Amino acid sequence: MTGPWESWDHILKVDPDKELVGDETFADVCETGTDAIEIGGTTGMTKNNMSAVIDACSEYGVPLYQEPSNPGVVIDSDALDGYLIPTVFNAGDVFWVTGAHKEWVRIADGLDWERTHTEAYIVLNPDSAVAEYTDADCDQSAEDVASYARIAEKMFGQDIVYIEYSGTFGDTEKVAAAQEILEDATLFYGGGIHDYESAYEMGQNADTVVVGDLLHDEGCDAVRETVEGVKDAHAEVTEAD
Repeated sequence: MTGPWESWDHILKVDPDKELVGDETFADVCETGTDAIEIGGTTGMTKNNMSAVIDACSEYGVPLYQEPSNPGVVIDSDALDGYLIPTVFNAGDVFWVTGAHKEWVRIADGLDWERTHTEAYIVLNPDSAVAEYTDADCDQSAEDVASYARIAEKMFGQDIVYIEYSGTFGDTEKVAAAQEILEDATLFYGGGIHDYESAYEMGQNADTVVVGDLLHDEGCDAVRETVEGVKDAHAEVTEAD
């Protein structure tokens, strides 16, 4: 199955539990040039703060997706283009592989399957909240990461493989190993993207670069630089091909 993410260079992940910088607004956020906005975070998620961000971003025409950290905060809104649901392939706690998903199906009054898509997460920063939350085994070699990516695509039919370094810039060798082995799935990368150079470097190894903390730490101008960085990297890769 194909999806709109195949054409995305850049995703901006907005954490509803964090503030924007200074007097910036969600209109500014939506004008950074990002290809899509993903609303989600690991801790502090509530229906109220999720809904507030969805409502604030809904009028600006940027594709809008929710990435819920647990089934209790899923928002049923026509403003959303869809839901991107993590399943953590290297989680030690199986709740984050299928358990949370089962609970969502159990408590939901019908699911919009046409707008629901999964992301095969490979969590690689042991100091991150998501690694602690999911009890992820982050001690993975480049070969291990490539193998996870391969089974995600070929055995589990995942359209998105997401390498998550959350809070730190990742090992480009491991990201490149996943990229090399994937045939059709889109490779997302998130973690430590903080300027043009880091976005450019990781853009040479991943299909889509996800930027999150930078928005809340430094603001929209910094995010725009990362958009330029990854798009320039992809343009260069395309020319080389």
